[in-house]
Amino acid sequence: MKVKMLSWNPDNYVRETKLDLQRVPRNYDPTLHPFEVPREHVRALNATKLERVFAKPFLASLDGHRDGVNCLAKHPKNLATVLSGACNGEVRIWNLTQRNCIRTIQAHEGFVRGICTRFCGNSFFTVGDDKTVKQWKMDGPGYGEEEEPLHTILGKTVYTGIDHHWKEAVFASCGQQVDIWDEQRTNPICSMTWGFDSISSVKFNPVETFLLGSCASDRNIVLYDMRQATPLKKVILDMRTNTICWNPMEAFSFTAANEDYNLYTFDMRALDTPVMVHMDHVSAVLDVDYSPTGKEFVSASFDKSIRIFPVDKSQSREVYHTKRMQHVIRVKWTSNSKYIMCGSDEMNIRLWKANASEKLGVLTSREKAAKDYNQKLKEKFQHYPHIKRIARHRHLPKSIYSQIQEQRIMKEARRRKEVNHIKHSKPGSVPIVSEKKKHIVAVVK
Repeated sequence: MKVKMLSWNPDNYVRETKLDLQRVPRNYDPTLHPFEVPREHVRALNATKLERVFAKPFLASLDGHRDGVNCLAKHPKNLATVLSGACNGEVRIWNLTQRNCIRTIQAHEGFVRGICTRFCGNSFFTVGDDKTVKQWKMDGPGYGEEEEPLHTILGKTVYTGIDHHWKEAVFASCGQQVDIWDEQRTNPICSMTWGFDSISSVKFNPVETFLLGSCASDRNIVLYDMRQATPLKKVILDMRTNTICWNPMEAFSFTAANEDYNLYTFDMRALDTPVMVHMDHVSAVLDVDYSPTGKEFVSASFDKSIRIFPVDKSQSREVYHTKRMQHVIRVKWTSNSKYIMCGSDEMNIRLWKANASEKLGVLTSREKAAKDYNQKLKEKFQHYPHIKRIARHRHLPKSIYSQIQEQRIMKEARRRKEVNHIKHSKPGSVPIVSEKKKHIVAVVK
């Protein structure tokens, strides 16, 4: 005769110490859990609500400048060091950990138009309205020494931007033309131009380091090859581009911040159509910077806000603003992809979390597991209407909200006019142009 007994192994349910958690036996057989999906839906809803409750992205404000912050640069080796240049010619070096200014330099007379750090981080370069390019030591002067630049280059015209090569002792400046400089020489190695008035920004490609991109006041975006010392391609848009930023993970992709309130992500191999048009701002976009992951970028706008866009989405996933923040001129994403800095007209540099609801500090293993579980639940149920509405909702200032409504009406009116034009014209006489191609005037090679 067989006798069946219930046996309990104490190791499965008895705590080793009083501080341990109670062990709960679980059976993962799906046939025994018919209400698994409703239960997970409630958990996903709660996780989404808690994410919005704990969304407090603003961290700190670095004040000390006596004029608007016109340019920002990050240290290539040190996460805590940030450089900023103001409209009164002052350059400050900040320590983000201590959240204070560790050094102040009166670098130029007039605006500091551009600032960039050397690839090894031991010095940095500035350009200003006084037609000079100056190289400064990253470390302060010794005891009894005066604050003097290492090198000064006096140019013939005002320089409006500067960027350093990612691997070599070479930097590029822009103004009336793009100049490539060797650090040891006072004359440019080569100068490149393609028939325009004033170039506002120049950027080296972080992957293919011999490629450059620039944008000019006559609505051009021009690509250059430093090896051939010649321009490669040029794309002309409807309105002027303020700056561009290369994707750090894809050598052929870059994003342009435009005056028509949009950002355009291009593939340099096919400039006739942008890969994506990003359309949430309600005023001119002044700056853009990529995350080190290459999957997102942050943009700064004249509408007193900054927005975070996924590369493959036309709508922003996050918008940051405060009551006192004015027109945002510069924005940077830190090298560890966790924080965002922005400099604005009212003389402040603000520090934000890249993920608004992220908990700072060291997480325990249980917190990490709960965070990953909630993230998977939110991804699984992200298209449910109730969860989607809560996840997408953002509070906006009244000025931005009213401008969004106004632009929506104008866009609908333009669409209706186009439809009527096609409807009442001879078939085939009115070309149908996609939304992506509408803003491209021409591509020149």
